[in-house]
Amino acid sequence: MKFEKWQALGNDYLIVEESNLPWSLSEARIQMICDPHFGVGSDGILLIAPSEDERYVAVLRIFNPDGSEAELSGNGAREAILYLRRHGWTHEDSFTMLTNSGPVTPHITSERTCSVEMGRASTVSEDFPSGGDDGLGSVAADGRQWDFRHVNVGNPQCAIEADAALEGLDLSRIGPEIENSGLFPNRTNVSFFRVSGSRIRTRIFERGVGETLSSGTGASGAAVAAFLGGAPSPITVELDGGELLVHVSDDLDVTLTGWAEPIMSGELAPEFVKTLDGLSV
Repeated sequence: MKFEKWQALGNDYLIVEESNLPWSLSEARIQMICDPHFGVGSDGILLIAPSEDERYVAVLRIFNPDGSEAELSGNGAREAILYLRRHGWTHEDSFTMLTNSGPVTPHITSERTCSVEMGRASTVSEDFPSGGDDGLGSVAADGRQWDFRHVNVGNPQCAIEADAALEGLDLSRIGPEIENSGLFPNRTNVSFFRVSGSRIRTRIFERGVGETLSSGTGASGAAVAAFLGGAPSPITVELDGGELLVHVSDDLDVTLTGWAEPIMSGELAPEFVKTLDGLSV
């Protein structure tokens, strides 16, 4: 099985073309492939396939390292976009691909940068069914209540303004309780942020992953929450892995700008493929 490994602000994915798969990507196979000791090691797998609809250059599916499937990833989308261009799936600077959250349209600005129209964010969704129109709520974790704003940016985000306490938070304790709270029937991603003018410092706890160096959708969710709280747009989001630029319109249309680049290309060893072949589908 051939693959490429890409990263964007330290958020690394394996990119696989569906035609190169010798079997389906089961939960157990994804977990082993993504394992840093028994597999290749990554934050997930981006599976690319041709689209039967001529409006789309490709169909992108995104898998977390725990084997679950994500609706969208901002960093993963940029990696897939630049991979598609590099490998000749398209020669256009602007095109559309299909994800589980709907169509995504990028504008490529260089070999390693692009802006991605992520769609219209919403504070109302089935991912927070008890929430009001403003998406505001409170969730219990680590022995206290956390005020948050729910934002759907193709996947569910729980954005929490943490102010001066941000850097000292133990996300390994706080994150899992919020991710799996009964308020969020489909689980949720969690972003903690601090606003300083048109910049926000953000830490991300990603659903099915844990704390990450960066997350494009997490950055977008935090930026939308900050924008609704009065921050100007565009917003520079400072993550552990680097910075992203998020433009939020008055209608909450989100455009995410950042970079991505390849790390390596490779092929799974026959012995490893045989091990994966023996895992249940």
